[in-house]
Amino acid sequence: MMGPLSGIKVLDLTRVLAGPLCTMTLGDLGAEVIKVESPQGDETRGWGPPHAGGEAAYFLGVNRNKRSIVLDLKSDEGRQVVERLMREADILVENYKSGTLERWGFGEEWRLAHAPQQVRCSITGYGPSGPRSADPGYDFILQAETGLMSITGALGGEPTKHGVAIVDIATGLYATIAILAALRAREQTGAGQAVSASLYETGISLLANVASNHLVSGREAGRFGNGHPNIVPYRTFATRDGDIALAVGNDMQFARLARLAGKPQWSDDPRMQTNVARVKNRDLVDNAVAEAMADQTAAWWLAELKAAGIPCGRVNSVSDALSDAQTLARDMILDTDHPTAGPLRLLGFPFKLAATPHSMRRPPPLLGEHTAQVIDELGLGEALRSALLDQTGPDAILAHEART
Repeated sequence: MMGPLSGIKVLDLTRVLAGPLCTMTLGDLGAEVIKVESPQGDETRGWGPPHAGGEAAYFLGVNRNKRSIVLDLKSDEGRQVVERLMREADILVENYKSGTLERWGFGEEWRLAHAPQQVRCSITGYGPSGPRSADPGYDFILQAETGLMSITGALGGEPTKHGVAIVDIATGLYATIAILAALRAREQTGAGQAVSASLYETGISLLANVASNHLVSGREAGRFGNGHPNIVPYRTFATRDGDIALAVGNDMQFARLARLAGKPQWSDDPRMQTNVARVKNRDLVDNAVAEAMADQTAAWWLAELKAAGIPCGRVNSVSDALSDAQTLARDMILDTDHPTAGPLRLLGFPFKLAATPHSMRRPPPLLGEHTAQVIDELGLGEALRSALLDQTGPDAILAHEART
């Protein structure tokens, strides 16, 4: 069965995480993706260990369903190939600094003249306008600047980043949503358009209810460790033999928790009776629940809480989560074959389409693996083909050998 984006051509001028995640998602949905890399390659190819077949696991995780070509975009030959690819691409995704494509002569005027149906997505650090528009963007820095670190970490501890590059990841997903919306608009108008996503705007949007709390109350947000600013008890608790996450979302659930803890009087205590009261008396409630939970095993609590309809879960390690029966049942681990790594396991698709499903058609590519193939498909001639391969091939090979 064909994917929903089958027949759509994507020119991928991105590197690192946000852009490659976006283009991989488009590829997973059936689009043909051509990833253009410098002779040194996407730097995440070397972001290890661990490595497999000379490629960093980091790169392997966000670059399946793509073909890789190596071009020196500072050369006339490289830009000639990119121009041809741009003319044929339904979607262009790039994460250069603002103004780079314009300096190369491929700005919005060029798109309107030569590829008016193209959807062009620009992913930047801070967006195309504003006092920071020219600055590069880095996930860690943006987690700091957008306030995310200020609300993450232990109460009284230092500001803490998320365990994964959450701003990059969410930016890649926002970019994908914007591109799909623009494709839908193209069906109605016949015209493409420029869309943008930025790490800064993503980071601000990820403040979500915390931002709303501040905008409504005017009070500064803070850190609650694993707690919730608006709901109590809603955090991790230690049992006799392991930690569990407990999410008591309403007063009825709290009354059932009180009975399980052997403390039915909690639900009649005015300091605990309602969520508003529990938020005001957070330490009192959390300490009381922690004391009760310490007397039983994690398995006992999980069974009793679930039977009572109270949301809860075990605090798993990454290896626990990836080997969980639910993970496997939902095909969230995929097996493929890589040209140098051999058998390779990758994360699966986080969404499922019944009639036009996603597919694993290509493993993550070697650097420049498809350069000659793509040039031949473009029909640019033997002279240009030879010049490009002479110009970029040896460096690509050496880069891969160095990682191997």
